[in-house]
Parts: sequence; structure tokens; C-alpha cells
Amino acid sequence: MNRTDFPILRETVYNRPLVYLDNAATTQKPQAVIDAVSDAYQHWNANIHRGVHHLSQVATQKHEAARKRVAEFLGAGSPNEIVFTKGTTDSINMLAFSFGEAFVHEGDEMVVSQLEHHSNIVPWQMLCERKKAVLKVIPLREDLTLDIEAFEALLSDRTKIVSVAHVSNVLGIINPVAEIIRIAHARNIPVCIDGAQSAPHMPIDVRQMDCDFYVCSAHKMYGPTGIGVLYGKEQWLNLLPPAQGGGEMIEHVRFEHTTYNTLPYKFEAGTPDFVGSNAFAEALNFLDSIGLSAIEKHERELTHYAEKRLSEIPGIHIYAAGLEKAGVISFNVGQLHPFDVGTLLDRQGVAVRTGHHCAEPLIDYLGVPGTIRASFALYNETADVDALVDALQKAVAMLS
Repeated sequence: MNRTDFPILRETVYNRPLVYLDNAATTQKPQAVIDAVSDAYQHWNANIHRGVHHLSQVATQKHEAARKRVAEFLGAGSPNEIVFTKGTTDSINMLAFSFGEAFVHEGDEMVVSQLEHHSNIVPWQMLCERKKAVLKVIPLREDLTLDIEAFEALLSDRTKIVSVAHVSNVLGIINPVAEIIRIAHARNIPVCIDGAQSAPHMPIDVRQMDCDFYVCSAHKMYGPTGIGVLYGKEQWLNLLPPAQGGGEMIEHVRFEHTTYNTLPYKFEAGTPDFVGSNAFAEALNFLDSIGLSAIEKHERELTHYAEKRLSEIPGIHIYAAGLEKAGVISFNVGQLHPFDVGTLLDRQGVAVRTGHHCAEPLIDYLGVPGTIRASFALYNETADVDALVDALQKAVAMLS
């Protein structure tokens, strides 16, 4: 876990060393990823797939090699099951539109959970409004874990799809996705897993998981912004219509009729982010050079240490304390507003996230205006946790 691979960690904030603990929002980039972006624009920038000239062929090869790399990383059965998107939000929107057009009718039902990010709520709400369908919500138990018995009771013959987060972006709780998939599949209901907060933190094998769809973002995996993935089982993607029209996603265009391209290209209208895909592949190489299992172990130990140290602060409330988490801790201190605390932490060089974290239904359920969230990455150390606790003690003293 070499911090020197990440040049931004040498920055100072208000003349203090940067302590970056906002990794659930976005991760910092290793030099290899930064170099991959620069190299593309300097040496092989050209539009892909249809060009006969050398640069276009090089760019095409790198883009398709990146698709193959993502397929290997996620355990997909084929590169045809990897659709490049703008990110997790774009992936879910694309899926909700295409799936809705193909399979959803008035009175049908979609299932999400109380823990979801807005990106896994609003696209399904929009689908429900468009199709006069119904959105159902898996409730939480008292310990803030999903109520699996209630989930099973929610399913009916009208349930068309289940879409849940692998890991809560607010609480860090790792949801029992294997059990959710098993229960849904017993009723022939497909499942989408939002992997934005799991793919950077643990080994992922979509075939072993047996999810029908899986979505994630490169920027949360030490890669560039603006690119992500929609994985779908090939049999499902073949059944779905394209979500967007234009170049790249077509086979033949006539004014009378258009035929669509094969997988995965029928979902990739327009010029793809071939620079981003190549840099994404470089980020995956970086992750594999360390090992996801090693990263998971490191971050689990760091999270346990952070919960222990934060518990020293009088009046602190850690949400879902003691549960196994994927590098995320949300907390509040007494009646102090999280924005005020976060601002004072920032002035001491400690970057955390405050607010509702794009999960307002969960924050409303918790009955608070927001939380303070510290989230970890492979480059964080116990010294970062100690800096957070020291800064937090000073902030609380100033606000009390």
C-alpha cells in the first residue's frame, strides 16, 4: 500500500498535510492512471472502430482490451457482457429505461431498499411514473440491516426486478446479496447489484454471485471520472432494447428502418470514452497488483481501529457500530450539526463528507439532518484515523 503512488496525497490544505477520508465519494488516482490519460492524448488519440488509419486501430485495440480487462476483473463470462457507460448512475438509468421498455407494464412492481443511493431510487421512480408501476422498498431491522424476511414477503407475481446496493454508501454495511439473489431467482426475478461501493473494496465475481446486472464507477476504483460499467448476463442484454440512438450502436440505418449493432455496442451510442477505458484498465491492473483480498483485509482492520478510536469522543454516535463494513463509518456528535463539524475538520486538513450522501430516505429514517462520513481507501493508514480523531476533538471543543 504505497502512498507515494498517489501524488495528490503530498498536497497541503490550509498549510496542513492532507488527510483524505472521502473515498466513498471518489478515490485519488495513482501515477500510473494519470500517466495513462496523458499518454493517450499525446500518442494515440483517434476515434475508434471505423478508422482504417494506424492511430484509430491502436485506440480501438486499447479500448477493446480494456473491455476484456474489466470482464476479467468482474468475473464476467464474456467481454460482450460489459457495457461502458458514464458511471454507476448512467448504468442504472440505462438499465431502468431499457428494462422498462421491454418488460414493465401498468401495475408491475420494482423492489429497492431503504439503504439506496438516489441513483438506485430515482431511475426506478421515473420508470414507475412512465409505466404506472409500483416501487416497493425493503425495510430495515433495528440494527440497520435489511429485513430479509420482509423482502421475501414483498415479492409477488408482479415483481419485475430487484435492485439493491452491495454496500451502503452511508453506513458501509455489506448487504447479503447472495441471499437476495437466491430468493429472487427462486421466483424467476432478475437482480441488479449496485457495486459502486463494493468493487473497490473486495473481490467481485459476478458469475459466482449470479447477479443478472452489476454496475460500478471507475472513479471510485482509482480510475478516471466519467466512465463506468453496466454488466449484464448476455441473455438479458440480448433481450433489452437500446437506451440511446446514434452512431456506433447501429448496424444499418435507413429512413424506413434501422437495425442495431451486436452486443455490447448496441448500448454504446456515440464516441466512447476510449481514453477513460484505457485508464480504467490501468487502475484495475494497479488494484490487482496489490490484491483485492489484501485491500479488503487492510480496510477492515482500519475501520475497526477507527470505530475504536472514534468511540473515545464523548457524545459520539456511530451508526451501525460493530457490524462488518466496507471502509465507511458514519457518525454524529451530540447535537452538533455535521456541516459545522465537517467545516472545522477541513480547516485542519481532514477531508470528510457531511450531509445526506445522496441517500435522503435513509437519513430521514435515521431522524438526523445528515451524518459525518469518513471513508477509507487502500492508501489510508492508522495515522489518518488518529489525525481525524485529534481534529474531531478540537472541533467538538470549539462548537460545544
